[in-house]
Amino acid sequence: MNRQIATFSFLHEAHIAKASLDAANIPAFLENEHTINMQWLYSNAIGGVRFSVPAEFEVEALELINSDFSDQVDQEFNSLTKEKPICPSCGSSELVTYTIGKKPAFLVFLLFGFPLFFYKHGFKCKHCSDIFRKQLN
Repeated sequence: MNRQIATFSFLHEAHIAKASLDAANIPAFLENEHTINMQWLYSNAIGGVRFSVPAEFEVEALELINSDFSDQVDQEFNSLTKEKPICPSCGSSELVTYTIGKKPAFLVFLLFGFPLFFYKHGFKCKHCSDIFRKQLN
C-alpha cells in the first residue's frame, strides 16, 4: 500500500524529490503530474502534485526529501572561485550567493504569458545589500 508523504505545488520540485529517492532505490509515485504539467495554474485547486511511496519506505523517504543541502551548494559555488570575492561598494567579504533577474522574469511571465529566463548568478553583500555579478575564474 502506498502512502502519500508530500505534496508539491510545482512539478519540478516533485521530480527533484523523486530523483533523490530513485538514487536511494526507493520507489516513488507522482499523482496529478500530467495535469499540472499541462496547466500549472490548477496546481493549488487540485491539491498539487501528490507524492507517495510504499509504506515500508515511508520513514526513509521522508528523511531524504526533508534533507537540506543548501550549505553544500553554497560551498560548491564558492569553491569555483579562485579568490574570495569582495563587495565592490563596501569591500566586505561577507557575501551570499544570489540569483539576479528572478523578479523581472516573473513579471514578464505575468504580463505576456511566457517565461523569459535571463537569470544571472551573482552575490549579495550582507552589509550594504549591494547585488553584483562576478565572473567565475
